[in-house]
Amino acid sequence: MEPGSRKPEIVVYTTDPCARCIRAKDLLSARGLSFREVNLAKDPLGRRRLAEFTGHMTFPQIVIGDEPVGGYQDLVDAERQGRLDQLAA
Repeated sequence: MEPGSRKPEIVVYTTDPCARCIRAKDLLSARGLSFREVNLAKDPLGRRRLAEFTGHMTFPQIVIGDEPVGGYQDLVDAERQGRLDQLAA
């Protein structure tokens, strides 16, 4: 990483109950990646805005920087392909 540059923020949008949300957070934590969780269980407007931004209505939704990664399986695929490290750098 270049001097003065910052890692992009990782945001995990979740709802309750959501087993895949827990798995996504566990995967990020296991990789040593910090993230911010935004629970939209009781926020219909937030859900609508997230769907407009990502194009998906499922949970979790992971956004790194300003790039929507997708849901849990998309996160797993990115991790297996080595893209997670690139996105989070």
